[in-house]
Amino acid sequence: MTDSKLLFGQTALVTGASRGIGAATAIALANAGAHVIITARKVKELEAVEDQIHAKGGTSTIAPVDMMEPDAISRLASAIAGRWDTLDLMVVSAAYLPELTPLSQIDPKQFNTAILTNVVATQALLAGFDPLLRRAKAGKVIGLTSSVGADPRAFWGAYGSTKAAFDNLLVTYGAEVEKLSELRVAIVDPGATRTAMRARAFPGENPETVKAPEVVADRIVTLATDGFETGHRERID
Repeated sequence: MTDSKLLFGQTALVTGASRGIGAATAIALANAGAHVIITARKVKELEAVEDQIHAKGGTSTIAPVDMMEPDAISRLASAIAGRWDTLDLMVVSAAYLPELTPLSQIDPKQFNTAILTNVVATQALLAGFDPLLRRAKAGKVIGLTSSVGADPRAFWGAYGSTKAAFDNLLVTYGAEVEKLSELRVAIVDPGATRTAMRARAFPGENPETVKAPEVVADRIVTLATDGFETGHRERID
């Protein structure tokens, strides 16, 4: 992880920051000098991430939130707007993976959770933080997607369809704000990464054969510092 402070003075929000890529990204952004607002459902896991940030001399704010709760994101946006005038970066990392199953056997409850977490919450995040992002000198949104959103795969229909909608929301938002502000939107496909979600999807895989979350986190820091054109999309292999 980088120890440079190229993001000093900037404020970043990372969703799904309690573990995996979200946690690694929060730590990497803090190492680069940003003040990071970390959000997820589990307070203890967020506190563990914050301890790692503070141990390296970084700063952060914990904002526990269950994105499935009605109005939870709008309340989060109001609370953050009450403390900060701008938001320089939002990394949308939170996601829910339903069980892999034939389309005809998708569990309705799990599918609904995926829709609420991966789609409805994404729209709410973009809408709720739009004013703060636009007020930043060069606001950035980076959404973490999956290859199954653009490239449908057998048994991945529940997750892939929500990620396709996720991608559509981000691309649409980027096109809408491109000529109205300096705000830019990018989509990053992490590729095979050593996370709990990956382990659920590929239980027989040796985790040491895929890259660590820190590799993805470092690339996100690079995008945040170097900038990108809106609509930028890449896969990290």
